[in-house]
Amino acid sequence: MSEHDDRRAQLEARNAAMRENVAALMSDLRRRTAGLAEAQAKANEVTGKATSEDGLVRAEVNPAGVLTNLEFSWAAFDRYTPESLAKAVLQTSQAAARSARQQVEGALAPFAEETPDLSNLFEGAPSFADLLRPPAPGEEGQDGTRPSRSRRDEDDDDNGSIYGRD
Repeated sequence: MSEHDDRRAQLEARNAAMRENVAALMSDLRRRTAGLAEAQAKANEVTGKATSEDGLVRAEVNPAGVLTNLEFSWAAFDRYTPESLAKAVLQTSQAAARSARQQVEGALAPFAEETPDLSNLFEGAPSFADLLRPPAPGEEGQDGTRPSRSRRDEDDDDNGSIYGRD
């Protein structure tokens, strides 16, 4: 065999090994993608539920922690003042939101644990773990709303450019 033939055989062997490696990576990617889709489907079906300590207030929330159902026992209107009823509703709905958050995190945990964090792979990249974790109840502003955008953020005179005007 000539030196040229040896070199060609080495390159073909390396090429075959690389193809096998890529095939294995693609297979793993398909498996992980299917796992993520399944985990997201489970997370989307979550319902957080809570009942006040005295059983007079019941709350249900969706996976994002948004209140979807609120029930009162007739006795709640006799036992509570408006202020104490509001406090019971707030505490019960927050407990339901915590329950939903724990369930969502549980559904996504297997995927999150086996996936390397993007910030560990690429300097300056956002943390993938932060993308999988839903916001905790109360991470919004003090009054329960998200911070408002400035007028400049809403102004579209720059045609959607990510660079601001000077």
